[in-house]
Amino acid sequence: MESYIQNYFEKQMRTLASIPADKVAEIIEKFKEALSSDRQIFVIGNGGSAANASHFITDLGKGSSDKTYRRFRCSSLNDNVSWMTALGNDYSYEDVFARQLINYGRPGDILFSMSVSGDSPNLVKALQTAKELGMYSISLVGGKVGALGRNSDLSVVVDDLHYGRVEDAHMGICHAVCYAFMENEALQKA
Repeated sequence: MESYIQNYFEKQMRTLASIPADKVAEIIEKFKEALSSDRQIFVIGNGGSAANASHFITDLGKGSSDKTYRRFRCSSLNDNVSWMTALGNDYSYEDVFARQLINYGRPGDILFSMSVSGDSPNLVKALQTAKELGMYSISLVGGKVGALGRNSDLSVVVDDLHYGRVEDAHMGICHAVCYAFMENEALQKA
């Protein structure tokens, strides 16, 4: 068992090493622009990525916002279960994020999607809706890249196909973004 665990973490370290730091820096820059323009940031994902979306918004909306000159306007579209189930039931599961964006999204807002496959139909439909609304799109994807990775304005590809390792790397990226605002005075001021 110890060799399995050691091997798992060695692979995890290689996955983390595949994260392109320049792309993460671009995310931070887009969030800095969103903060200064008072734009909204919407985060979405399915399964483990839904949990990561909620965690990310908690850190950005509380932790990062506690340090910056203005608070981030941010929301995880995964967190209103009654609205999601109403949309899924009355329309389709593909619509659970797109139809929320129709209510909330404005030109210049950001849609931030996380998906290991990059091909989740509800995330792809949300991306299409965001483009129609004039929003900027960011995606974190795994090695398959998928439609999200190919069609977002900014994509960060974590070069692995293992769901657990990619989801861990995505959360690492989210933490890097949040802590950039928590720990860098230059990002905390207007």
